[in-house]
Amino acid sequence: MSKHAASPAFYRRIDEGLYSSGPSTAGPWSPTAQHGGPPSALLGRALEKHAARDGFRIARVTLELPRPVPVGDLQVHVRTRRSGGRTELLEGELTAGGKEVLTARAWRVAESPATTPRLRPTAPPPQLPPPQLAHTMTGAHMDGYISAMEWRFVEPGTGFDTPGPGTAWVRQRIPLVDGEEDTPLTRALTVADSSWAVAFELDHHKGLVINTDVTLALHRAPVGEWFCVRSATAASPHGSGLALGQLDDEAGDCGRVLQTLLVADR
Repeated sequence: MSKHAASPAFYRRIDEGLYSSGPSTAGPWSPTAQHGGPPSALLGRALEKHAARDGFRIARVTLELPRPVPVGDLQVHVRTRRSGGRTELLEGELTAGGKEVLTARAWRVAESPATTPRLRPTAPPPQLPPPQLAHTMTGAHMDGYISAMEWRFVEPGTGFDTPGPGTAWVRQRIPLVDGEEDTPLTRALTVADSSWAVAFELDHHKGLVINTDVTLALHRAPVGEWFCVRSATAASPHGSGLALGQLDDEAGDCGRVLQTLLVADR
């Protein structure tokens, strides 16, 4: 584990809606730019807390990444776009230095009745593998988000440098916000932006491959700390990339992750 993985949390609260970013938020491409997972979870946490209603849950969050999120102070803004008897549309953004760096829209819906059938159209997840040595990623900044998460790839000998599709179990080593409890939604959002990286199928070394957004849809609240991400990528000439991930916890299927990928020459 790196020295940054020993940090107390990804973020520290400075004031109402204002947070400082720790070094563990840094993504694999630069020590000064955050991985999409922690800021997604920070904004999701604010949406979840905003005018919370008993018997309602956030079922879907779509996050847009207009520019890199710097490792620095972040201001959180959230509001209700539309509120009805059974559904609410929420929106918010993170700003850094007055610039918008992450936006989100989320649907909060009334919980389904207890008589709703349990429908799981996919196979159960593979078993959680035993602890593994730290995984490497060629050319990546490792002393940040990658080291602040624990990764266990299911297929022996595979990792970030193995062409996908891919399957890995993942969990946080540190909390999202210092001194505060994580929630099922924030834990899932911290992982969600890693979906296509679990299954690198487009050569991101020779070309530019980067996701422009993340959509997380959860049909129930996840349980526990561990998530299994099963990911694959579709792509076409004169098109773009599309990464689709199935998200499971140790109780089984809990949701999906969808990411649009920009694919371009460097």
